[in-house]
Amino acid sequence: MAEESDVEKTEPASSRRLEQAREEGQVPRSREIGAFLILIVSASAFWFVGPWMMQRTTSIVRRGLTLDEPLIRDPQFMMVRFADLSLDALVSFAPLLLALVIAALVSPFFLGSWNFSLKALSPDLGRLDPIKGLARLVSWNGLVELVKAVGKAFLVGGVATWVLWKDRDDVFALFSQPIEVGLSSAGHLVSYSFLMIVLAMLFIVAIDVPFQLWQYHDKLKMSKEEVRQEGKEMEGNPEVKGRIRQLQREAARKRMMGAVPTADVIVTNPTHFAVALAYKNGMGAPKVLAKGMGDIALRIREIGAENNVPMLEAPPLARALYRHAEIDQEIPSALYAAVAEVLAYVYQLANWRQVGGNYPMPPREIAVPVDLVPELING
Repeated sequence: MAEESDVEKTEPASSRRLEQAREEGQVPRSREIGAFLILIVSASAFWFVGPWMMQRTTSIVRRGLTLDEPLIRDPQFMMVRFADLSLDALVSFAPLLLALVIAALVSPFFLGSWNFSLKALSPDLGRLDPIKGLARLVSWNGLVELVKAVGKAFLVGGVATWVLWKDRDDVFALFSQPIEVGLSSAGHLVSYSFLMIVLAMLFIVAIDVPFQLWQYHDKLKMSKEEVRQEGKEMEGNPEVKGRIRQLQREAARKRMMGAVPTADVIVTNPTHFAVALAYKNGMGAPKVLAKGMGDIALRIREIGAENNVPMLEAPPLARALYRHAEIDQEIPSALYAAVAEVLAYVYQLANWRQVGGNYPMPPREIAVPVDLVPELING
């Protein structure tokens, strides 16, 4: 049972899963809401500007059927007349076309917003697979689309039949009316019928939109294993993170060991701790180049010996520097006086190596603030 629960997709899609779906072009879509919006805009346009459009259409038809003598004698005038009539027709239907374009652009906002995805444009040969296409036709989604199409046909057909039957007297009266009056009446009748049919589709939209949203989120559901895996990816795989930290420590250690030959002195415990210090012109205070305990301290001392870096045994100061000073940072101000004694000895030692004389005695009992000296580790 536990394995089945891990495989079953019972968990809602995470925000990351939804974002990935959007990047792949998967967003909730409803054909019905787009078609409904376009049709309702068309019906509204016919209702408000229909008389004006019919008037201009009548004028265009009348001008097109009128034959002037210049048109008969010179075909060039016919092309000019055709261009004028085409331009008038475009102007007449421009409000409707503009409204349809706006409706088509606005419709995606009813289920979210526009979504641009290059992945959705990439070729997918799987879409050409006839077996998969047949499977989509006989799938649950295909059955729902079939039921929806049949219901829409019955609903729209029923409303259209009801409208025509209710206005049958007005329809038959069109045959006895003059052309201009008949066209105007027909325009009102078509606009009214169109509007009623489109409003009937609102029922289909009210069913389709929640279904599409439910289907979209149900398709993106995740199994418990996928949720756990995503959590690991978001937080970082512990093994990968551990390996990264190990590599970072190794790189930092290499940089630290590479700086030991440039140190002015190495303060030791003498065996458990080692801290390499440097004080150059321009520094505000001595800086820690490297520090370590155990094997790292041993390696620091070895590199220092190979490069003739002076070493000084000062256990309290070595422990204090190890605990309270950071690599590539200046030492704490409380240790200035103690480190100054060490550097004074280093300068005396460097001078002795150059000019000779009495060997400088290393400082004894270097004063270190008690609150900065930790307890001795491993003796």
